[in-house]
Amino acid sequence: MFPYLVILAACAALLWFDHWRMGRRHREDLARTRRELAEAAHEQERQIAAQSQTRQETLFNSMIEGVLLLDTDGRVEWVNDSLRKGCGVAENIKGQTIMEAFRWHELAALSERLPREKTISGVELELQRGGRRSWQISAALVSGHPGGTQGRLFVFHDVTRLKELENIRKEFVGNVSHELRTPLSLIKGFAQTLLDGALNDPEQASRFLQKIDKHSDRLLFLIEDLLAISRLESGQVALNLQQVSLRDMAQRVVEDLGAPAAARQMTLENRIPGSVSVWADADRLPQVFFNLTENAIKYGKLQGRVVLDAHEAAGQKIEVLVSDDGPGIPSESIGRIFERFYRVDRARSRESGGTGLGLAIVKHIIQAHGGEAWVKSEPGKGASFHFTLPRSAAAKQSVNQ
Repeated sequence: MFPYLVILAACAALLWFDHWRMGRRHREDLARTRRELAEAAHEQERQIAAQSQTRQETLFNSMIEGVLLLDTDGRVEWVNDSLRKGCGVAENIKGQTIMEAFRWHELAALSERLPREKTISGVELELQRGGRRSWQISAALVSGHPGGTQGRLFVFHDVTRLKELENIRKEFVGNVSHELRTPLSLIKGFAQTLLDGALNDPEQASRFLQKIDKHSDRLLFLIEDLLAISRLESGQVALNLQQVSLRDMAQRVVEDLGAPAAARQMTLENRIPGSVSVWADADRLPQVFFNLTENAIKYGKLQGRVVLDAHEAAGQKIEVLVSDDGPGIPSESIGRIFERFYRVDRARSRESGGTGLGLAIVKHIIQAHGGEAWVKSEPGKGASFHFTLPRSAAAKQSVNQ
C-alpha cells in the first residue's frame, strides 16, 4: 500500500510542479505580452508625435510667410525655410540667440518687448543682407512649454515687392507731374505774353503761337503714350494678329523718318530680307520700329548710320534689331533703359523732345506678342536694340504652351 501512496504523492507533486511551471510561464508570457503592448503603444505614440511634427514642419515650410519660434530663454527653437532663405541664415541655428543667428538688432529689440506687450502686430523692419528686404512682423507669446512657461512666435510677411511698387508709383507720379508741368508752363507763359501785348506784333505773335502749337503736340503725345502704356500693362490691348512682312513694315517707317534722319545727315538702311514674316499686329508693330528708329536717329552719331535687320532665332522666332553707331549706352543704364521715363542723358533728352515712354511701350508691345526685348551696347561703339517675335501662329501657340 505504501509504495502506491508514494507513487501517488510523486505524481501529485509532478502535476503540481508542472502546473506551477505552466502558471509561471503563463505569467511570464502575460508580462512579456504586456511589455510588448506597452512598447508598441509607446512606439505608436512616438510615431504619431513624429508624424505630427513632420506635418507641422511641412506645413510651416510650405508657407510663404516666415515663421520663427523662440524658447523661454529667447533662443531659436525652430525656423521655417521661407525665413531662413529670406534672411540668408544658416540651417542649424537651433539654440542660438537672435543676434547670433540673424545679426538683427531691431528684431532682438522686438523680442525683448514681447514678454511685456504679449502681442505685437504689423511692425515693419528692414534687413540689409544680400540686398534690402522689408518685412512686416507680428509676434505673440505661446504656451505649451514645461512648467507653463511661454515661448515667442514671430510671423514675417515679406513686403519688399510692395515697397518697390510703392516707390515706382511715387516715382511715376512725380515723373508724370514733371513731364506735364513743363509743356503746360511753356504754353501758359507764351499765352500770357501774347495777352500782354505781343499779339499786336505779327512776327512775335507767329513765333509764340508756333511754340504753343509745338508744346501742345508734346503734351498730346505724352497723354497718348500714357494711355497706351496703361492699356498695355493692364492687358486691355487686344492684338489683331496676322502674318505680316517685316521688310515692308520697316520700309514704311524708314520713309516716314527720312526727314529727321536727313536733318542729321544720317543714313537709314533696311537690311531685313524680303522673305521674313512674323505673326504680329500690323498696327502695333510699326510703333515698335518707329520708336526704336527714332531713338537711333536722335541719339546716334551725326552723319552716322542706322541699320534695321532680322534673322531666324531659336524656338521658331525671328530676332529683329535696330542698331546705330553713336556713343552707346553706359553699362549702369543697360538694366534700366526700358523703364518708364528713364533717360540716360536727361539734358539731351529734353533738348531732343520725346515723352520718355517710348522704350517702355516697345517692351510691353513685344511682351504682348510673346517675345522679349533687350539692348546691347558698349560706350563709344553704338547701341543695338533687339526683340523677338513668333515666326507663325503655330510658333506663337508653342511659346504660350
